[in-house]
Amino acid sequence: MPKVCLITGASAGIGRATALNLLQAGHIVYGAARRLSKMDDLREAGGHPLAMDARNETDLARTVRTVLDEQGRIDVLVNNAGTVLHGAAEDVPLDAARDQFEVNVFAPARLVQFVLPAMRAQGSGRIVNVSSIGGEISLPLGSWYYASKHALEAYSDTLRMEVRPFGVEVVIIQPGIIKTEFEDQTAAQLRQYSGQGPYREMAEKMASQSETGLADGADPSVVAEAIRQAVEADPPETRYAVGLHAEKLLELNRTLPDREFDELVSRPIQ
Repeated sequence: MPKVCLITGASAGIGRATALNLLQAGHIVYGAARRLSKMDDLREAGGHPLAMDARNETDLARTVRTVLDEQGRIDVLVNNAGTVLHGAAEDVPLDAARDQFEVNVFAPARLVQFVLPAMRAQGSGRIVNVSSIGGEISLPLGSWYYASKHALEAYSDTLRMEVRPFGVEVVIIQPGIIKTEFEDQTAAQLRQYSGQGPYREMAEKMASQSETGLADGADPSVVAEAIRQAVEADPPETRYAVGLHAEKLLELNRTLPDREFDELVSRPIQ
């Protein structure tokens, strides 16, 4: 039976691939993003593009209400929209850190609050939160991004226990290295926040590496396929690690002593 799915961040990358994948699988798909003009392919494939800014609570409420008004239910929420922030913890302004949490944690949480009454009333639903391997591991010069993803995973774990009695499942997706435009601002951010101070050598090495691109990264379609499995499985896994180096890095983080893992992942920029 087709499920009514709402996917955020659907104009590019993982969100776009997921929307098209779920459409091809026969589901009813609403894709939300700021760049409505970037979702013409979603419309042409039979989807429903919606303009939404994750920082705007009015937009979040309107998006959920639109889906409910048109379909009478929401079966799946895929919280995929997110941003990334790079720079040394000492250097990054807290206003930028707050914005990172606004998009990566509070917007998904507010959407969950908006969809849960309908899911509880229908006795079923699935919330898929797109995290990262950065929801468990941490790397240099990305403290606020990793903190936001750690927070999203802790929130999701608690949410899973709270809503399962109502027939609602919560799933975490942990992509590894994926070829998307998500990291396009990495070099500029590193140089903006940490390019002149005590972390400049480390920042410049990472910036230079980021400019070589993610040629070895996995295609977003592999994450989209994992999300489809999470949407359709009964019951789903609680976590899906997918993409280049995802399972390997998670396993190393879980088994190595902290300082050995620190040395391993810091070596390229030391």
